[in-house]
Amino acid sequence: MSNTSLNSKLAAEFIGTFFLALTICTAAVHGSAGEYAPFAIAATLMVMIYAVGYISGAHFNPAVTVAVWIRGACDKNDVAPYIGTQLLAGALAAFVSQELLFSETSVASIQMDTTNAISAEFLYTFALVYVILNVATAEATEGNSYYGAAIAFVVLAGALTVGEISGGSFNPAVTGALYVSGVLELSDLWIHLVPQFLAGLVAVQAFKVFQ
Repeated sequence: MSNTSLNSKLAAEFIGTFFLALTICTAAVHGSAGEYAPFAIAATLMVMIYAVGYISGAHFNPAVTVAVWIRGACDKNDVAPYIGTQLLAGALAAFVSQELLFSETSVASIQMDTTNAISAEFLYTFALVYVILNVATAEATEGNSYYGAAIAFVVLAGALTVGEISGGSFNPAVTGALYVSGVLELSDLWIHLVPQFLAGLVAVQAFKVFQ
């Protein structure tokens, strides 16, 4: 991956993040998949990880990018471009879902208890980043064939477990997509963003304890 051009990495991050956010906005926000939305989201995440993981690392998530950089497995020059690309892809996916797929459908804002939502986003973002660091960056698991499934199943478990509490974002790019979709208020963004980035930082420290 180190010999891959930055443009190729950014294209991979854009495609993966776009389709992850598009699935979330379409299947969950607009309800096209009903109660099966978490499975659609996890399936999309898994196949995109397997499709482009060898190109960019398949972060699709600013909190993951920051954590992987701190862990030492991401070039510092890639961090800002990765995050910008992920946020752009998430916002565009929300726009496409709203304007091209559901132009006649309005959505309701997520009703969250602040403490519960912060706890939910922190816990499952921690779990997500911790799993990613262990299955996709650790020397002991290098070359494994299960990393995509492991990561996707964390998201599936989180969506099924706390999706009703916080919306089940675990990803600042997804949080941005939810805002563009109209289900998150501007004043509520911090309820997702703060615990997501904090959880990523804590996950790095937990990962380092066992290395």
